[in-house]
Amino acid sequence: MSQGMMSVSALNTKIGSLLEATFMHTMVEGEVANVTYHRSGHVYFSIKDDSSTISCVMWRSTATKMKFKLEQGEHIVIEGSISVYVPRGNYQLIATHIEPYGKGTLAVAFEQLKTELKNKGYFDTERKKAFPKFPEKIAMVTAAGGAALQDMLKIAQKRWPSLEITVIDVLVQGDMAAEQIARGIAYADTLKMDAVVIGRGGGSLEDLWAFNERAVADAIYDAQTPVVSAVGHEVDMLISDFVADVRAPTPSAAMEMILPDRNEWLQSLDGLVQQMEQQVYQLIQHKGEGVANLSMLLQQHSPLRQLTQMDDRFAHLREEMSRTIRYRIEQYDQNIQPLHAHMDDRIGMVLRQKEALVDVLLQTIIQHNPTKRSKEGFAEVVQDGKRVALETIEVGDEFIVTNTTVKMRVQSLEKSEIRN
Repeated sequence: MSQGMMSVSALNTKIGSLLEATFMHTMVEGEVANVTYHRSGHVYFSIKDDSSTISCVMWRSTATKMKFKLEQGEHIVIEGSISVYVPRGNYQLIATHIEPYGKGTLAVAFEQLKTELKNKGYFDTERKKAFPKFPEKIAMVTAAGGAALQDMLKIAQKRWPSLEITVIDVLVQGDMAAEQIARGIAYADTLKMDAVVIGRGGGSLEDLWAFNERAVADAIYDAQTPVVSAVGHEVDMLISDFVADVRAPTPSAAMEMILPDRNEWLQSLDGLVQQMEQQVYQLIQHKGEGVANLSMLLQQHSPLRQLTQMDDRFAHLREEMSRTIRYRIEQYDQNIQPLHAHMDDRIGMVLRQKEALVDVLLQTIIQHNPTKRSKEGFAEVVQDGKRVALETIEVGDEFIVTNTTVKMRVQSLEKSEIRN
């Protein structure tokens, strides 16, 4: 190899050293293209302008700290360094920090997550849960030493002293806050509370950012207990506000929204008692008038008075009936004598007719007496245990002839008809 000549590897190595040393910390802006979130956690993409493109990569350790997600065509600003891959002579920009061009990182991340969760139905009105009118116990997921908790406790004690409160102490600011808040919500959901309040006082967007994290949104969405988001001041709008069942402008306002006011209810009860007393008094007066009217009607229609009237009427009817019966008896007594005489004549005539009929029947019985018939030459013919007519006997038949004194077994020797 002649003096001054270099191998490909040497050239690439020298170029790499020169580029990496020259561009150890650089900033570049461009439009995102060909972005890929690899399952390893690394992010591969390119940035371009109107006439050029450069490959970029953000390693997993850095990518996990990004608040927003790269999208195709997005205009961004990258901080990083140039790295050369010597075997192929390729170079790429190793991104250590990325921000949207002309926009805040947190603002873009907020809008991206808000759009995604809205499309998934996290903000739908139909899934919002109702709060009980008179809650008995609630859980507060907040910092135990925060001023927001003390404000909520004071208002709760003032409005509804009988309320049972469980405080779940969590971080409300910093890198670990979102995870702790999410776990606190999930734990509160297992306690069978009437409501869960998540909140903290005001602060910058960075201070409140834990309530914009996906982990908190998922925990609120999955909770079966109604959740109130009471974070920051009235002007602060966070992801937790959109997902929660109720958004309170401040932690103190959350207590006023979900707790009844004892004094208001006591006044309402006093009013109801007075109204009820007045209604009862009016009812008693009305019923008293009714009782008086009924008493008067009872006197007019009393059973004793009715019985007396009925007894008088009955006595009158009894006297009338007695007179009618006596009159009828007198009439019947006047008519019974002729009827009696006529009845005697009628009975005598009927008796005489019946006596004559008895005589006739007696003579008939005497004439037809079976014991008399034998004297006149009559006998009974019996064949096979049955009485038969003499005409049914054939020549050679055996039969029995019986009268009142003789029973004789005979056989027919000859049969002929007698013509008169």
